[in-house]
Amino acid sequence: MTTDFIDDFTYEHSFTTAKEDADKHAQAATLKQTLQMQSPAYRLAYHDFDFMIRDELRPVRLQLELLKAELALNEHKIESTVVIFGSARTSPQNDYYAQARELGGLIAKNNPAFAVVTGGGGGVMEAANRGAFENGGKSIGFNIALPHEQIPNSYITPDLCFQFHYFAVRKMHLLMRAKALVAFPGGFGTLDELFEALTLVQTKKMRRIPIILFGKNYWNRIVNFDVLVEEGAICADDLTLIQYAQTAQEAWDLIATTHHC
Repeated sequence: MTTDFIDDFTYEHSFTTAKEDADKHAQAATLKQTLQMQSPAYRLAYHDFDFMIRDELRPVRLQLELLKAELALNEHKIESTVVIFGSARTSPQNDYYAQARELGGLIAKNNPAFAVVTGGGGGVMEAANRGAFENGGKSIGFNIALPHEQIPNSYITPDLCFQFHYFAVRKMHLLMRAKALVAFPGGFGTLDELFEALTLVQTKKMRRIPIILFGKNYWNRIVNFDVLVEEGAICADDLTLIQYAQTAQEAWDLIATTHHC
């Protein structure tokens, strides 16, 4: 039995669906409001919001967050992505915005099989999504619920605009289909995502992909990778995991060379 057969195989089961039961439950509760039926205990578990957000249900919510985006990406046949990180505070007048926009466009034009993925917000993320959108590419946004609500940028493909509560699940989805990663100048979030990817590749928990730092001067000023080698914290070979680009075209050429695009 092949994997393709398993993936394509569907059948009509004999059981009542969860939706059918939920609809019948709602209709019955509307027609007949007894004390028992009004009690939260009587609600179907998956229709009981207060139940679903209990601390004890965290493992279930983690699974649901992973699964919801996974099913949607599979339905849209997203197999390969290029992930673009960078500051949400980068203005449209900044050259990094222009370069991220151009890179998103180059990816969409040169390899439509590569979907552009960002964290879904403004700044560099908006620019990369915008470049893909303007050139007919699939543009994915993995947003995160924050104290000051992040608004998805308007260049994300609507059916591929997701929101996460758990950073861990979001970061997993950012990298699961990644064929390359480009980190533009950014803050704590960009550094967090960058170093997680480097650690996963270094420890062989993830296949090696191009990890490209955009703007060598910026990165050399905020991270002294050579000191990590000098202090024995990493091996000299670990520095080969990192490449640099100064223009969108250079970044695309590094990606294209690796994947023979």
